[in-house]
Amino acid sequence: MRIHRAWFVAAVAFVAILGAAGFRATPGVMINPLQAEFGWSKGTISLAVSINLVLYGLTAPFAAALMDRFGMRRVVSLALLLVALGSGLTVWMTASWQLLLFWGVFVGLGTGSMALVFVATVTDRWFVRHRGLVTGVLTAGGATGQLIFLPVLAHLADGPGWRVASIAVAGAALAVVPLVWLLLRDRPEDVGTTALGGAPATPAPAPTVNAAVRALSVLAKAARTRPFWYLVGGFAICGMSTNGLVGTHFIPAAHDHGMTQPVAAGLLALIGVFDIAGTIASGWLSDRVDPRILLGVYYGLRGLSLMILPSLFSGTAEPSMLVFIIFYGLDWVATVPPTVALCRRIYGADGAVVFGWVFGSHQVGAAIAAVGAGLTRDHLGAYDVAWFVAGGLCLLAAGMSLAIKTVGKRRDDGSAPGRPDRASESAAAH
Repeated sequence: MRIHRAWFVAAVAFVAILGAAGFRATPGVMINPLQAEFGWSKGTISLAVSINLVLYGLTAPFAAALMDRFGMRRVVSLALLLVALGSGLTVWMTASWQLLLFWGVFVGLGTGSMALVFVATVTDRWFVRHRGLVTGVLTAGGATGQLIFLPVLAHLADGPGWRVASIAVAGAALAVVPLVWLLLRDRPEDVGTTALGGAPATPAPAPTVNAAVRALSVLAKAARTRPFWYLVGGFAICGMSTNGLVGTHFIPAAHDHGMTQPVAAGLLALIGVFDIAGTIASGWLSDRVDPRILLGVYYGLRGLSLMILPSLFSGTAEPSMLVFIIFYGLDWVATVPPTVALCRRIYGADGAVVFGWVFGSHQVGAAIAAVGAGLTRDHLGAYDVAWFVAGGLCLLAAGMSLAIKTVGKRRDDGSAPGRPDRASESAAAH
């Protein structure tokens, strides 16, 4: 039986996302070594993380439009090169502004250009059948990258030093470039086939409008609908409670309670193990269950788990902490497949670009949490307030998700989805 070309494209996309995840895994293991060598405060280092997170998100909608204009292969290859450049240049930095430029700007732009909008673009173009499942698998690629790189980077940072860890990340990103250039293809029509489960279609011409203009025009249209703001608000809180808070500050918070950095990094990597299972399962469920209900459940359970986290920290990996790691890991990015499904269902052909803007809010939220938690630790001496605030916001996100209204359901044949409900549009307009 012949394997459909879409599966090869998905495999290459998975490897590219995994390669980019290397540097995304490093903030937590870099904070203490950078503070020890340069004397920079956690707030200063967290600012670099925040710039990275903001650009990682705000680049996404423009990257989606660029992929429509110039193709996924070119955009992703250049993005990997930029990640490698930013990671490699940190080896020679001597001042905090260089950290902001290399770690914040270069790597933020590079990783943002092949963030989750890359997942949405691949699945939109190459899959009709199994679209939710593939979205979950590709999203899990980031968690797999964290699982592979985080323990290694933690040992490198503690042993040979953080510079060796940076070089390792740069090398991993460079190694993926030839694979992407040789094997990734932009559309099924480019190789004489159709999307998996889709009917033969006339090749769509590449958009001639400027990518920035298209991204902004899609934003202007989506911003007039109420579902967009519910998605933006919920995903901003998602970023606060994952990348910004746990991804950036879990290791130093555990260190405050006597846990060694490698053990804490191992726990964070363990989140990645269960994240893979949770995200793939979420993708499978997104093909079968109302995405709004999934998001409500995910955010609600995450909020409750964060509220009990401060009582679980100790000098060793206690069973109660391991239970939290398993539970939280299953929920880490399980929100992505149902969010992508809602963007596709409500906004149709513009769904990937709309998701780019929604994802941008995710990273703005992550940036706010990264700086806020760092300042909380600097001024209060503990992270407890940050955990409780994030938990409460997650409960708010659950309510916003359940309030989203949609019309119809995108059919398996790939036909156009329903538009936002008229009441939502009217209310948003006023």
